[in-house]
Amino acid sequence: MVYPIEVYGSPILRKVSVDIPINHPDLKQLIADMFETMYGAEGMGLAAPQIGLNFRLIVIDTTQLSKEEPAEDGFKMILVNPKIIEYSGPEILYNEGCLSLPGIREEVSRPDEVLLEYYDEHCIFHTETFTGLRARVIQHEIDHIEGKLFIDRIAPIRKKLLKGRLSDISKGLIETRYRIRIPGKPNR
Repeated sequence: MVYPIEVYGSPILRKVSVDIPINHPDLKQLIADMFETMYGAEGMGLAAPQIGLNFRLIVIDTTQLSKEEPAEDGFKMILVNPKIIEYSGPEILYNEGCLSLPGIREEVSRPDEVLLEYYDEHCIFHTETFTGLRARVIQHEIDHIEGKLFIDRIAPIRKKLLKGRLSDISKGLIETRYRIRIPGKPNR
């Protein structure tokens, strides 16, 4: 099932998510639906709040970056109840976008390395370090389950310059190739 993507202005994008029960009866189907939704929107990461669910659940597939970064070919991951334990490495600027902020891209500074704790789809606990683009995508998606958006990490003057575009997104005055949910309006 392909879900509509929640866009800027949706209250769920600003909520801190709760842990999803490891034995959630529909976890396998939900993960499959999240991947289907992400691929349909041509994304490389999707957090449950972006489809209207207040759970700490993330799917990632960075394969589309493999032309520029061959190491990303085939990197696919499911993060159940992830928590970043430690940030390290230099701060790196990178141009980010987001399915919940269609048409907006900005330079965002993030640490180059994270130590992450999470469960996989088989309920196995992991502690793992990620670097480079993988660390960036993980941080971006974890921001979603912490009620943050990448525009919260840009300079206030840049955010002020985006005010009109953000307003347009929240009113649905945008075109996307994927279904979106406008705050306070029926699905589109």
